Amino acid sequence: MDKVVATAAEAVADVPDGASLAVGGFGLSGVPNVLIQALYERGTGGLSVVSNNCGAMESGLAVLLAAGRIARVTGSYIGANKEFARQYLGGELEVEMIPQGTLAERLRAGGAGIPAFYTPAGVGTQVADGGLPWRYDGSGGVALASPPKEVREFDGTEYVLERGIRTDFALVRAARGDRHGNLVFAKASRNFNPLAAMAGRVTVAEVEELVEPGEIDPDAVHLPGIFVQRVVALTPEQAADKKIERRTVSS
Repeated sequence: MDKVVATAAEAVADVPDGASLAVGGFGLSGVPNVLIQALYERGTGGLSVVSNNCGAMESGLAVLLAAGRIARVTGSYIGANKEFARQYLGGELEVEMIPQGTLAERLRAGGAGIPAFYTPAGVGTQVADGGLPWRYDGSGGVALASPPKEVREFDGTEYVLERGIRTDFALVRAARGDRHGNLVFAKASRNFNPLAAMAGRVTVAEVEELVEPGEIDPDAVHLPGIFVQRVVALTPEQAADKKIERRTVSS
């Protein structure tokens, strides 16, 4: 039951080239930076990543992206990531963009053993009808487009069928975790982390504070340890290394 692994490098040592990864985080909040860095140092490539966004400010998944280690991204936000946009428009990267709420539910459904579900999000658009550019040819043309999805009517409203997502591995970050893998996330850093953790067949969690079993009130657990296979305790320095995406000063 003790799922603690000594180092991040050991925790991701069996992630092969070409693996699929669900990665938690939103912008710079709740991103498993230490595990991502360990993957980078290991040299793993050809990855298919499922995450809300693909890193920001040269951190998080942007580290792997800039190194050419990511082959495909399933996400909902490109934002100000210029390298992401460059690789996508240049035909170097396959990208499946989906509505943010749909992405969240696809991850949760996959983790809950639900193969597919119907949602009204995207009906009447290319999300349902197909034709979204998944890969460009580097010359402005579309090399690969999304296929059409099944649309069905319930009680007079049309819904599109979306598939649940399962990945080979998942990388997440939590504020607290115990040796059994029970996790607690801090405020907004919860974001996609529980959902990504559910979707991974092997889920690795880096935790800012490691505690013994029983120290977390069962009512306070955000993600049960059944969804987590490995836990890595961060050093105080790693836990405190948190960037701010946009600094603002109020009057």
